Amino acid sequence: MRLATCLYEEQQRLARAEGDDLVLLPVDLGTSLRTLMADGKLEALRHAGGDVVSVDRVRFLPPVPDADKILCVGFNYRGHLTETGTPLPEHPSLFVRFASSQIGHGDSVQAPSNSEQFDYEGELAVIVGRKAWRVSEDDALSYVAGYSCFAENSVRDYQAHAKQATAGKNFLRSGAFGPWLTTADEIPDPSALTLVTRLNGEVVQNEKLTQLVFGVPALIAYITQFTELLPGDVISTGTPDGVGLFRAPPLWLRVGDTLEVQIEGVGLLRHGVVAEDALGAEIAP
Repeated sequence: MRLATCLYEEQQRLARAEGDDLVLLPVDLGTSLRTLMADGKLEALRHAGGDVVSVDRVRFLPPVPDADKILCVGFNYRGHLTETGTPLPEHPSLFVRFASSQIGHGDSVQAPSNSEQFDYEGELAVIVGRKAWRVSEDDALSYVAGYSCFAENSVRDYQAHAKQATAGKNFLRSGAFGPWLTTADEIPDPSALTLVTRLNGEVVQNEKLTQLVFGVPALIAYITQFTELLPGDVISTGTPDGVGLFRAPPLWLRVGDTLEVQIEGVGLLRHGVVAEDALGAEIAP
């Protein structure tokens, strides 16, 4: 089952993929995947009826726009360790993203006006389905509601200002998430997946998730040693080699570009790139 959170006629709605179309799910079933997961009612969406609409009639939001936690992993692919000259880590390197730093599928990220080093990073996102506290690796996958695509883009010069990556990872509307929460029953083994990132149609990243240093079970087991994961929490598992920073010359995201992150069986996430002030009227408080 593939589920989305979207805007339809200016109202937030949940939708289920049905071939190339969407089934808009009744509002009385809920409009928040996070709430439905917390209530153990996600499965109720599998066979629910509703109006069928084409995808071009909705505006996709991140599958979970209101996650309590968005945790991201750095230096988690062996090839990326090699290209960055980073030693094999003993423990996952974690940082956080804020909800305001991400957009939905088909929308456009903002190229910051105060940096020329806006980089792409394709990743697999894990969406937690129930409370998880100090779980074992053997049990970890049972806490996963589903998977999604994540463009965990970075502003590299701000990332390098300090040892912590927070500044470079949280520019407003700099990353993208979606379009689907693809339920875990469709992905029995996330390590069997392959991630491909394309910039303007050209493949810039192509890697199997067997190359993760810390796989999905290990990440969940580690994270739940220090914090309780809640329904709707997101873990973005890291990016493979091929990022723009380590190309010669560097390859940065520019206004007018199109980025795609595709994970077979999970989905295809696409976003454009606009100037930072191009969306100002929409995002002003």
